[in-house]
Amino acid sequence: MVLASHPNPTAPTPSHFSLSGKTALVTGGSRGIGLQVVTALLEAGASVAFTYSTTSKDELDSVISTLLAANPSSTIKAYKCNVADRASVFDVTAQAAKDLGGLDIVVANAGIGAHYAAEDYPEEEFRKMLDVNFNGVFWTAQAAASVMKGTKTRGSIIFTASVSALLVNVPQKQAAYNAAKAGVVHLAKSLAVEWVDFARVNCVSPGYIATEMLDVHPQEWRDAWFKLIPGARLCEPAELKGTYVYLASDASSYMTGANLVIDGGYTLP
Repeated sequence: MVLASHPNPTAPTPSHFSLSGKTALVTGGSRGIGLQVVTALLEAGASVAFTYSTTSKDELDSVISTLLAANPSSTIKAYKCNVADRASVFDVTAQAAKDLGGLDIVVANAGIGAHYAAEDYPEEEFRKMLDVNFNGVFWTAQAAASVMKGTKTRGSIIFTASVSALLVNVPQKQAAYNAAKAGVVHLAKSLAVEWVDFARVNCVSPGYIATEMLDVHPQEWRDAWFKLIPGARLCEPAELKGTYVYLASDASSYMTGANLVIDGGYTLP
């Protein structure tokens, strides 16, 4: 097994980041980090499909209209998908590959959050957390591999993990979330070794990002976070765009099994 080489490493640096002619699928791409990933891949030249689960039709139509207005010559597809359902993930991935003419990039981004004291964690909620945040990532990667393996694709599979894979967040209680994200990081490392001949597999581990997932938290939690973040602010979702384009593109051709931590220094102290 040999990791694919950069097609032209001596080319001017900007060309290394181009995704022109590439095709991509992003799970959970209708809002938050996922929407910024979709935006970034489109801006870099890729044709992009994304999945959604609870987004309303009006919101989805608005998202697609906005994306098309900014990228009028691009191909954009959207599919409803529950990433906890393996069959659904495989069906949607196969359809996206058919509609786009293959898949070069797959971003397993869909995820949920919840907070329960560990001793009181309801079984159903615990299983749901792992089904979406861990199992769903594996189903997405497995479906991506089913498309990429045996083709001429030099694939890039990217997981959205979290700094929660590396530390225990406070003051919120989220043992299941932390454990799922830790599993995602090690899963990426494992798949990077197994799949080195047809795909690179890497992670992005964001810190506190200013998305809807954080809007529901009490102000006292947010005050506690700012005391622990050397950067002393939240990250805007769009600040992650360059990281995903880097991992999706030939600019990271020799990177696999890595976990890029984007957290304003939160994991340093």
